[in-house]
Amino acid sequence: MAEIEHDLHRCDAAVTLAFSVLGKRWNGMIVSSLGGGPSTFVALRRAVAGISDTVLSDRLAELADAGLVARTVDAGPPVTVSYALTAGGEGLLPILDDLGTWASANLVRR
Repeated sequence: MAEIEHDLHRCDAAVTLAFSVLGKRWNGMIVSSLGGGPSTFVALRRAVAGISDTVLSDRLAELADAGLVARTVDAGPPVTVSYALTAGGEGLLPILDDLGTWASANLVRR
């Protein structure tokens, strides 16, 4: 019984950690946008309509800290910065698709 309880706590902790990153507004859209391949900051800002530069910068840093996004700086000239999904971020794409499908079928918009 203690082993089952331990597994439930570990699962709950993992889900809580996942939603602490993915539950933030814009993060799912950023990850989905990067699913098409590496992108610059400006291209991401266009792809994620309504996001401010400050919030996009913060979210990209959070996703990079979580190991889902990699930031690459090309010294140029001109200096360019691009963002791409890591293997962990790539693995998240089908999960986001499944979650969106489930939400559309099961959750009521208010």
